Amino acid sequence: MSIEVIPTGAAAGAEIRGVDLSQPLEDATFAAIDDAYNTHGVIFFRDQRIAPPQQVAFTRLFGEIEFNIFSERWSVPGSPEIVVVSNITQDGQPIGIKRAGENWHSDMCYTARPPRGTMLYALEIPNLGGLPLGDTEFASAAVAWDNLPDALRRRIEGRYATFDFTGRKRAFPPKQSEIDRNPPVRHPIVRTHPHTGRKCLYAMRDDCTAIEGMAQAEAELLIAALADHIVKPAHIYRHQWWVGDVLMWDNCTVQHRAIQDYDMPLRRLMHRTTMGGSVPV
Repeated sequence: MSIEVIPTGAAAGAEIRGVDLSQPLEDATFAAIDDAYNTHGVIFFRDQRIAPPQQVAFTRLFGEIEFNIFSERWSVPGSPEIVVVSNITQDGQPIGIKRAGENWHSDMCYTARPPRGTMLYALEIPNLGGLPLGDTEFASAAVAWDNLPDALRRRIEGRYATFDFTGRKRAFPPKQSEIDRNPPVRHPIVRTHPHTGRKCLYAMRDDCTAIEGMAQAEAELLIAALADHIVKPAHIYRHQWWVGDVLMWDNCTVQHRAIQDYDMPLRRLMHRTTMGGSVPV
C-alpha cells in the first residue's frame, strides 16, 4: 500500500489515505499509521468496509482491547470487544449508547490505567438534506499546554488531581456495582505522552473533582479555567463524519465531545473499540 498522511490543518488530526483496513497491514504501513496517530492525536480513514473481527484485529495492533461499562450493556453479538453507539431502538429498547460523550472528556479518566485510545467505525450517519450531522470535536490538550503562560505551567506541573467516576452526568444511571469497581483515582494534571514525550493537560470538568494540596474552592476554579483553556477554538478539530469512516483518537493528546444536533428518525450507528493504556505520568 502507498500510504499518505494529510494533516487537517487544525490543532489535531490527519487523514490517512491509501490503506484498506479490511486487508492485513504490512509492518511498515502499520508503523507509519502508528507514528501519525502519536503525532496528530486523531487519525481517520475514509471509505472503509470492515467486519467486526477486522475492527477488533486492527484495534489490537495498538494495544489490548479495553472493556468498560458500555460493553457490559451494549456490544455487537459475537464481538463483545465492540460497543454499539447508536440512537436506534428495536422493540422499544435501545441497541446501543444513545447520548454518550456530550461534554468534553477523556475516555475512562476515572480508571487507574486510562485507555490509550478509542476507535469509531461509522455505519450510519444522520443526514438532513445532504448535510451530515453528529460531528465530533477534538481539543488538543498538547497544544493547550504549549499555549499556557509560563507562570501557570510552574504552578500546576507536578500536581495531582482526583478523578471520580461519580462526578460526571451520564446518559444512563450507573449501577452500584460499577461505582464500586471504579473508586476515585489520582492522576497528574500535566501528563507526558508515553510515546512522544510531549506534555498534555489532563483536567476536565465533572471527572476531575479536586487537586491535592489545594483548597477545594481554589481547585474548582483552577480546574474550570484549565478545562476552558483546553477547548478554546484555536485548539479544536471538528470531524464531519461520512459513512465508512474509521477514526481513532489518543486519550492523552486530545479531549473530545459528541455534537448532539440530531434525533430520530435520523439514525446514527457506530461501532466502538477501546485499546488499553498505561498509568499516566
